[in-house]
Amino acid sequence: MRYEIFIDELECFGFHGVLEEEKRLGQKFIISSKLTVNSPEGVDEDDCDKTVNYAQVCDVIAAIAENEQYDLIETLADTIAKEILIRFSMVEKVSVHVDKPSAPIKRGVKNVGVEVERSWHVAYIGVGSNMGDSQGNINEAMKKLKESSFNREVVLSDLIKTKPYGGVEQDDFINGVCSMRTLLGPEELLRLLQQIEKELKRTREIHWGPRTIDLDILLFDNIVMEESDLTIPHPEMCKRDFVLKPLLELNPRLVNPLTHQYFADIFEELQGKDWYEKTV
Repeated sequence: MRYEIFIDELECFGFHGVLEEEKRLGQKFIISSKLTVNSPEGVDEDDCDKTVNYAQVCDVIAAIAENEQYDLIETLADTIAKEILIRFSMVEKVSVHVDKPSAPIKRGVKNVGVEVERSWHVAYIGVGSNMGDSQGNINEAMKKLKESSFNREVVLSDLIKTKPYGGVEQDDFINGVCSMRTLLGPEELLRLLQQIEKELKRTREIHWGPRTIDLDILLFDNIVMEESDLTIPHPEMCKRDFVLKPLLELNPRLVNPLTHQYFADIFEELQGKDWYEKTV
């Protein structure tokens, strides 16, 4: 059972703002939050230990608002939202509204504020390596994903040895797919993956060329998006058996949000194509 918990107008005194006097003197902030909680046992059993303790949530909000310092109340709200999701495992989604009634504005205004929403998402990441210790590179990448407080339930498929894809002469690859829950958005997750690639000495000298580690967002919830630096679903994934096979190992009932086909059917159709380049 899912239900909402509301915390309305929690008063905190903090030191957030761009101006020096705001940082020095401080002011009142009014913070409200709505939490989407998934806890059927708590309601059915009337058990407060199996739901979210809103007094503890208030303590978390107040600790951040009163002890941290940010130029932007947007950052304050986002930090609170992330911390609630991290600290309270039954919370699936949270919105945080921060009012700044004493904002230094030379106009007659009653209040200014911001609202931020965060939630847990399910993402599937393609992983591959064909330089150095490929198994070790993938293991290290998974370790870094698990170490991020923004991720949960990072699960790696079986790894498979595959032939290179794309016509570039190079060593065979080790490939797989990992699934994870993350509170990061697609672009934020992309930046995290690129940072991990950089730490593992990934270079991009040859398109489809050799690499120490390759981390690609394949799917993110049921999102369909196309930006200059990120397309979801991954535009090449339905052509790659080394992606589809481990993906289906993790979730054989996955559906392509773009075409609404089961990936199991897509994989079967792929193997009958004239141009199919078998790598697995």
